[in-house]
Amino acid sequence: MDGKALFPPAAAAGRRGFMRQVCSSALLGAGGLALAGCGSTGGSQGEHAVASFVHGVGSGDPLTDRVILWTRVTPHLAPHVAAGGVVDIAVRWWVATDPAMQSVVAGGTAIASAAGDYTVKVDAAGLLPGHVYYYQFAADTVKSPVGRTRTLPREDVRQVRLAVFSCANYPAGYFNVYADAARRDDIDAALHIGDYIYEYESDGYACDRAEELGRVSEPRELLLQLDDYRRRYAQYRTDPDLQALHASVPMIAVWDDHEFADDTWRDGSADHVSSRQGPFSLRKAAAMTAYHEWMPIRAPDPSNPEKIYRSFDFGGVLSLHMLDTRLIGRDQQLVLASYYDERRRFDAEKYRHDLCSPHRTMMGGEQMAWLESQVAASRARWQVLGQQVLMARMEYPTAVAMGECNCTDFAALKRRAACDPAGVGERERRWLASPTLPCYLDSWDGYQNDRELVFAMMRRHRKNMVVLAGDSHNAWASDLHDAQGRQVGVEFATASVSSPGMEGAYPERDPEDVATMMVDLIAPLYYAQTSKRGYMIVTATHEQVRCDWRFVDTVFDRRYTAATERSLRTLPGPGNRRLEECAG
Repeated sequence: MDGKALFPPAAAAGRRGFMRQVCSSALLGAGGLALAGCGSTGGSQGEHAVASFVHGVGSGDPLTDRVILWTRVTPHLAPHVAAGGVVDIAVRWWVATDPAMQSVVAGGTAIASAAGDYTVKVDAAGLLPGHVYYYQFAADTVKSPVGRTRTLPREDVRQVRLAVFSCANYPAGYFNVYADAARRDDIDAALHIGDYIYEYESDGYACDRAEELGRVSEPRELLLQLDDYRRRYAQYRTDPDLQALHASVPMIAVWDDHEFADDTWRDGSADHVSSRQGPFSLRKAAAMTAYHEWMPIRAPDPSNPEKIYRSFDFGGVLSLHMLDTRLIGRDQQLVLASYYDERRRFDAEKYRHDLCSPHRTMMGGEQMAWLESQVAASRARWQVLGQQVLMARMEYPTAVAMGECNCTDFAALKRRAACDPAGVGERERRWLASPTLPCYLDSWDGYQNDRELVFAMMRRHRKNMVVLAGDSHNAWASDLHDAQGRQVGVEFATASVSSPGMEGAYPERDPEDVATMMVDLIAPLYYAQTSKRGYMIVTATHEQVRCDWRFVDTVFDRRYTAATERSLRTLPGPGNRRLEECAG
């Protein structure tokens, strides 16, 4: 892409050299300690050291004048100290304009304590907008690896490039997706839109090859207590590829359900049994505490850790609004099976009524009002919603939703009817004529009033909207229409980092055929990739927003190849705001 990059050209040579250093450490394997040693210049990492930095460094939530810096120190306590209780560790930090850390522009001291799991978060202020910076920590004579970050620009920027990730399941495979992104030198920020960790026990979801890969979950039990969640984050943060990503680019993140429990909502989870596991409120509080400790996130309201929705302005190009569609305002999900009576008759009218009820929310009224104020005040060309679940209408034909016909047969029926209408039977014609029904009720399809409020907001303020989504483990692109069928924007949805996609549901079918079938069945769906692991590169200019879907060929071997498989874009203005193929 042409145009001015977010970071100044003078930093390019240093940036490329730094990336070679960071990414070469990621090739050392899953040992974590190897990466922690890379970039350390002085001091001993041995038994006499006060602490070590085995979990690497990271940065996040950049603004025009500041950025959050993160690390964790692993204390090396002498026996008499350990027996006598905990100890605080003074951690020095500094920010420089060069990777050799010679031109220092900011610094200070923070305290790592057991109360915060020895994590350190610093809001490094007094920085210049649109600049690349390098940072490092030290405990006594032991230095951390060097990290690289950047601040947000003001108005003088023509292009913004974001890498978008979701659904990284440690036992399901290596994080080659992170490794590929970390090797790039053109990303302005990484967006993680949920499922940064998974909470399952070691013999739970997607663990079939965990022993073989050396990626058995720790702790082995289901995460319930604060120490459980802390240990799981600690295990993830020893992964060299995740460390390389965090060290190379600032991350802007929001949680989804698996940072808590499967299908979490405001007061519970589909996978939490209070009679056996205790009050969900305690589990939620534990998970939330660990998230804020281990993620480089700036809490908008420190007195309310549930509140993580916040905005970032990338000059005049885009305003990024990171939403919480999972926890703070979400009512419990509807269950399709509950709309059958004792004779197995489905009450479609009540089902649709409840789906559209204004009394059921996904975001909550306070967050919705906040979003409207942010959108109304924004002068950026694009309003980008970074959020967890699919916003597009992913409705299935009624016959499929009711189990009368499977997806494969219905897709074949549609093709047959198009070629030979006279050869279609009466029952099949009834299937084809029936309306569609939403079935994925954990997504925006299950909270349609809130979706219409967002669409109406964008139309009212005449904004160009792009929605980013994760959660489903598969890649999608859809046009977004309101209830009246009016085009209001587009959605780009990323594949997972390592969690399995739809390939497991259709093991005997060509994955390309499965993706084509999904596009045929779901009217607003433009593109699908249902069998590969990957991420998105979203590039915004004043003229367009382009999405490149990038996939790796395996997550079961550290040797992999990566390629961009598909590219789509959207243009601004009321006559556009829809998906189209990229020119050239």
